[in-house]
Amino acid sequence: MNCKCSFVYSDKLLDYQFYPEHPFNQIRVQLTKELLEAMHVLEESHIILPRYATDKELALFHDPTYIDAVKRASEQELSPPQKVDFGLETEDTPVFLGMHEAASLIVGGTLEAVDSVLEKKSEHALNLSGGLHHGFKRKASGFCVYNDAAVAIKHIQRHYGLKTLYIDTDAHHGDGVQWAFYDDPNVCTLSIHETGRHLFPGTGYVNERGIKSGYGYSFNIPLDAFTQDDSYLEIYESAFREVVEFFKPDVIVTQNGADSHFYDPLTHLCASMKIYEEIPRLAHELAHEYCDGRWIALGGGGYDIWRVVPRAWAQIWKIMHDGEPFRGRLPDSWIEKWQHKASHPLPTHWHDPESLMPSIPRKNEITEKNKQMLHHALAFINKYKKKGLSHE
Repeated sequence: MNCKCSFVYSDKLLDYQFYPEHPFNQIRVQLTKELLEAMHVLEESHIILPRYATDKELALFHDPTYIDAVKRASEQELSPPQKVDFGLETEDTPVFLGMHEAASLIVGGTLEAVDSVLEKKSEHALNLSGGLHHGFKRKASGFCVYNDAAVAIKHIQRHYGLKTLYIDTDAHHGDGVQWAFYDDPNVCTLSIHETGRHLFPGTGYVNERGIKSGYGYSFNIPLDAFTQDDSYLEIYESAFREVVEFFKPDVIVTQNGADSHFYDPLTHLCASMKIYEEIPRLAHELAHEYCDGRWIALGGGGYDIWRVVPRAWAQIWKIMHDGEPFRGRLPDSWIEKWQHKASHPLPTHWHDPESLMPSIPRKNEITEKNKQMLHHALAFINKYKKKGLSHE
């Protein structure tokens, strides 16, 4: 099945760069785009340009005082204590010249993706520069200045009046988006991530279910460290299917962090490229089943920018485009262009060789623990099922 899809890209999106050695490096987006071009599945006609989000659009979620602080910090006009108050100039999220413009362009790219889908110019849209899910209303956090996903969902509500299901498969909990809609019954969030016991941001427990009229619309499944493919995919598919049937959304937004791979230097999950075929495949299937195909996908984390992220993110576009993942060899032209810049030997195939998969002694214990987390996370849905109620 071929679908009409849009790919958000401009070289200007690479300007969101804290400093050269910072782990968050948007060259990942360029690497993915060029990999797709080398595979002959991304053409100029697919590309839509991002735009700068206006202050009014940013204020759909962010406090105007924070927006002003980011602008001033971008021009080196904010004092050190003021920067700290707004989560700026931290180790994770240092200030850089032009930061406001660079972050605003990412938000505008996600808004363009949303409008492309909801104005029926395309069925699906992908903004790999987005997915900055840790940004708060008036504070930067975890490499994220503005929260493009939260702004976009507010935009969907205000301009289209639709119910949004937000699925976050970054290894880090999607805290900023969750808290943005924690009391909102028209936005359902599902985050599947490594447990916060030893990983930033330290939240995302199963008992975070929402408050007030939003109670029951927040789902979290914290996975045990060293979770591998089979357990991860069992949890992901079971949770996604249960939640989408429960909530019955009008549109699906996915955040596609690529940091659950065993190569990732910042996390402790132990998945292979196998999950990065299945994550978009199921999103594609369920978007067509429940939402007339309305699916906006974003990037996110992913800190092995050479061996993991381009392969993982390229699979999203391939699934969007024709429903089938890439298999076999990577194009020699892409490997030859980038190998001299890469910090590791580049992979030659889309899949990871079995010989590279780590052996995890606690695998059975981890699998059982993850099943228990899934049961606890979905207990609210199961309670409604038993009572024959609807939570729409």
